[in-house]
Amino acid sequence: MIRISNLSLPLDGDLSLLRKKAARRLGLRPDDLAAVTPVRQSIDARKKQDVHYVYTVDVDAPDEVALVRRANDRNVTLHTPQPYRFPTPSHIPECRPVVVGMGPAGLFAALFLARAGIPSVVLERGQDVDTRTADVEKFWSAGTLDPTSNVQFGEGGAGTFSDGKLTTGTHDPRLSAVLDVLVEHGAPEDVRYSHKPHVGTDVLRTVVKSIRMELQALGCDVRFGHCLEQLQTEGEAVRSLTVRGPEGPYDLPCRTLVLAPGHSARDTFAMLHALGVPMEQKAFAIGVRIEHAQSALSEAQYGPAWRRLPPSDYKLACHLPGGRSVFSFCVCPGGQVVAAASAPGQVVTNGMSYRDRAGSNINGGLLVGVGPEDFPGADPLAGVRFQETWERAAWDLGAAGGLPFSAPAQLVGDLLSRRPSAGPGALSPTYRPGVTWTALDPCLPPYVIEGLREALPLLDRKVRGFACPDAVLTGVETRSSSPVRILRGADGMSALRGLYPCGEGAGYAGGIMSAAADGIRTAEQIALSALP
Repeated sequence: MIRISNLSLPLDGDLSLLRKKAARRLGLRPDDLAAVTPVRQSIDARKKQDVHYVYTVDVDAPDEVALVRRANDRNVTLHTPQPYRFPTPSHIPECRPVVVGMGPAGLFAALFLARAGIPSVVLERGQDVDTRTADVEKFWSAGTLDPTSNVQFGEGGAGTFSDGKLTTGTHDPRLSAVLDVLVEHGAPEDVRYSHKPHVGTDVLRTVVKSIRMELQALGCDVRFGHCLEQLQTEGEAVRSLTVRGPEGPYDLPCRTLVLAPGHSARDTFAMLHALGVPMEQKAFAIGVRIEHAQSALSEAQYGPAWRRLPPSDYKLACHLPGGRSVFSFCVCPGGQVVAAASAPGQVVTNGMSYRDRAGSNINGGLLVGVGPEDFPGADPLAGVRFQETWERAAWDLGAAGGLPFSAPAQLVGDLLSRRPSAGPGALSPTYRPGVTWTALDPCLPPYVIEGLREALPLLDRKVRGFACPDAVLTGVETRSSSPVRILRGADGMSALRGLYPCGEGAGYAGGIMSAAADGIRTAEQIALSALP
């Protein structure tokens, strides 16, 4: 196979033109190419009067070695695909593995075990995606929270109510297998090659439901509304679980436990800590959601061509003189800011977009890095307490609005001028159930607020209009990643044998792709282990 990079395509070009350009690079006719497969697409907007797509493609053609030599072009190379292959299990365990959590890590661990002939019992404290969607809509419209079925808990995990981003900074060979599964179950084909692929929350809900149906077809026992409460151990190994189900608590035999609880399973973290499972504090980031007019940011980045392109996003960061970093996180073009609390008396924000990204606003996390030196204590759960402190402060500040789970909000211009906001400017906030206009200082640490004030003018130099006075800041965003890491060895196991912590909640991933890949990695380690 031949890989050709840096093929330019005009904004109105199609894949037939891409075939012609690839053939020209090789000195062939378009019909001489057996197949042309896009493997990467990006947008080159460095010159606002010449914005265009840039592609990398794989092509099948005769005499590939000779063609590459004749082309004598560093953008034309031989490429040998290396498809991912799951290892053959060393044995089939007598006691079914139990997978806790149906976010990406748990789903993919269960799926690859089941495809290898090892079906598991899958426990999810939340509800199936259809019930969960109705529960979340009730929460957003009326402030009625179900602590077990919300943006954080339920089928698909927290990523189900997000932009469905499939970007990651890792280069794990398992990532291609993750994309294959997602496309098999209904994700758009373009996620295989888009520079910044996304599924959208609406499509992602159907994808995770389809994966669950495959799990059941392969013999997995999927149980919604079943929450892990306790581990029973014997000789430093897992022996059974206590699970709270709809009919009450019960014991479940277990020798192999895939623990993929998500970053908000605070009761699970506390239970493990009390049991003596080795854990440690982990750095994360907190801040706000910043919301702009999508048209303004698209035009700032693409120039006059912005109307002919998909809604733009951004990735921004700056390092402040005091040593802290401020950066964008989980940007949702054409999306909305969502209420993401999972417990009463706390306000948490996140962002979400549908596949078409057709909303008038763009939002993203604007976060400041925090670490153990900022937490109230040295124990592993100090980061959890740190999160809860500011989530409760946001609740108290938002409560003046009169609606349950109202979020505090402030205009960028007012934040920079150190005055509370009395209402919106030209931009309407999208957060539901509603916002309380105020000053955000009481619901974030002083170094975070001051970090935002320092960073906004600097980031405005990178994307014109980022510090627009009417841009909306909604607080607080505290769950960028897990505040703990559940320690594991090279074999994927905790010091408590049979316990396999994995995914974002366990501290080993950040986003859908890396969490899913970590789930596959954990499944591999189980398949090759000698546990009974």
